[in-house]
Amino acid sequence: MSKAFIAGSGIITSIGQNVAANLHSLLKLEAGITLPEILQTAHQLPVGEIKLSNEQLATLSGIKESLPRTALLSIIAAKEAWEPFAGKSDGLRIGFIGANTVGGMDLTEHFYKSFKEDKNSGDLRDVKYHECGAITELTLKALELDCWSTTISTACSSSANSIMMAAKLIENNHYDIVVAGGADSLSRFTLNGFNSLLILDKALCRPFDQNRKGLNLGEGAAYLVMGNEKAMQQLNVAPEAYVSGYANANDAHHQTASSPEGRGNQLAMKNAMQQANLNPADIDYINLHGTGTENNDASEGAAIQAVFTEKAPLASSTKAFTGHTLGAAGAVEAVFSLLSLQEQKAWAHLRLQQPIETLNWQPNVDIVPANIQHVLSNSFGFGGNCSSLIFSKT
Repeated sequence: MSKAFIAGSGIITSIGQNVAANLHSLLKLEAGITLPEILQTAHQLPVGEIKLSNEQLATLSGIKESLPRTALLSIIAAKEAWEPFAGKSDGLRIGFIGANTVGGMDLTEHFYKSFKEDKNSGDLRDVKYHECGAITELTLKALELDCWSTTISTACSSSANSIMMAAKLIENNHYDIVVAGGADSLSRFTLNGFNSLLILDKALCRPFDQNRKGLNLGEGAAYLVMGNEKAMQQLNVAPEAYVSGYANANDAHHQTASSPEGRGNQLAMKNAMQQANLNPADIDYINLHGTGTENNDASEGAAIQAVFTEKAPLASSTKAFTGHTLGAAGAVEAVFSLLSLQEQKAWAHLRLQQPIETLNWQPNVDIVPANIQHVLSNSFGFGGNCSSLIFSKT
């Protein structure tokens, strides 16, 4: 069984338009959460917004036609990941797994407003790419890839599950290369939806703080180019990391809330470590799901306390930098996990003032240089869908 090695990656978030820019922001502790400027909304709520219009994103992506914002973000990140290898993949079996939750919602919202005012107005092209799978198809077209593809939409764990599925396909010799990740853009639909749940912080989010008030939504995209040993040789890549473990579990507790003890969270982390043949003491850093909501952080914190009974590893939530990028979050934080392995640093946990009193561990507030061999990345979503990935140095 081949390992699922990482050949390359691509990313765009509110803290950078590529991998290098995101790394710079992580190192400089520069968050990207501000009041919305691109998203047209009546709510003055902080968001991790990429300060580029759709027209500017289209220019950056090399796309001339009008596409949904999620597709543009997806194409930018996927091109960064794939283009270095595009001319080297002849004869290799290639697959593509995309993930998102809002599809082409931003254009649908424009159509709905026009249609509501006048049923004879509105451009039907604005709803053509409404569904989630359309984003994957548009990304494939931009990459000029003619290969098997699928789309995963499991709320906040979507792109973590796309990476998990890619690893399974490679390990079981179905594909030599799989490009996997996800994207999501901000939309009025998601902002209003999360606001109706009363889980949005009106200020900058404070994950794992005793006095946390909720999350900040964000937008972004990220992709990994994953492959087996044969692919690494043909691509002329000496991989520095691979997916060593993964697991998905369901909390089976509530549609949007996690169980107090984090049953699904515990199962995902335990099973990922078991698959990687690792013990809790082997994990050097956890990229926390860490949204900043009362429920999410309490549940994940309790689960970590239950799994890491002797000592919790270094841990931080990078959502304080980017906001919660929903379907893109798992892939965005996979890139951050790989950067942690590359730089041998645990990323800082921003804005922590008072740790959660019921926990016997707390996130590291500063960047911590460390011997990091194994990173656990958590993505725990709505519907109880809990996923954990482990990235290890080769």
